[in-house]
Amino acid sequence: MVDIEGTPVTVESVRDVGPDTVALELETPDGFDALPGQFVLLRAVPGDDADVDEDDVVARHYTLSSSSVEDTFEITVGVDPDGDLSPWLAGLEGGETVHVQGPFGEITYERDRDVVAIAGGPGVGPAVSIAEAAHGAGHEAVVVYQDDEPAHVDRLENLEDEGVTVVFVDEGDEAELSGTVEAHLEEGQHYVFGFHDFVTFVAEAIDDAGGDSDEALIENFG
Repeated sequence: MVDIEGTPVTVESVRDVGPDTVALELETPDGFDALPGQFVLLRAVPGDDADVDEDDVVARHYTLSSSSVEDTFEITVGVDPDGDLSPWLAGLEGGETVHVQGPFGEITYERDRDVVAIAGGPGVGPAVSIAEAAHGAGHEAVVVYQDDEPAHVDRLENLEDEGVTVVFVDEGDEAELSGTVEAHLEEGQHYVFGFHDFVTFVAEAIDDAGGDSDEALIENFG
């Protein structure tokens, strides 16, 4: 059997959190002190065949979507039916082993300030984790989320019930997105997560509204 790089951790559970989206709860390895906003490199060999080699190992980066890592931590996975890894991850039942390295990334939240978390598509995972961490620490939080098929709606609605401002923006409605960015410009440290076109648009919207996108913490998913 091939020796897979990284720390082996147990998959505690897998649950649906939106259309073609699952959340994996993973065992927290010793010494793992990740902060909201950081990510891990996950490696696994999809399938059950023990006769594998290094070419069968698939690696992907996933940003944490849990606000803490005390006993377990969570990653959110968008499921591509034709993907090499995500369909296999989505089909796990718990008890399986995957390998992780990290945490990585300099975009972190240390529960020390008000936040405006702006997410496009898969960026909702870290955005909701940062909002939960801020709210739990007694700070103000805003979540702006653009997606026609939103994930983690239950967590976002729980935040709304607790007084956190959550704004859902339809895909393609750039006027509403830029207006929402402007409306919440001065309400906290900006965290922006999503693919290139989305984070570029949000950065320009911050600048157009009189802010400074260089001060925003932006994670481009490619």
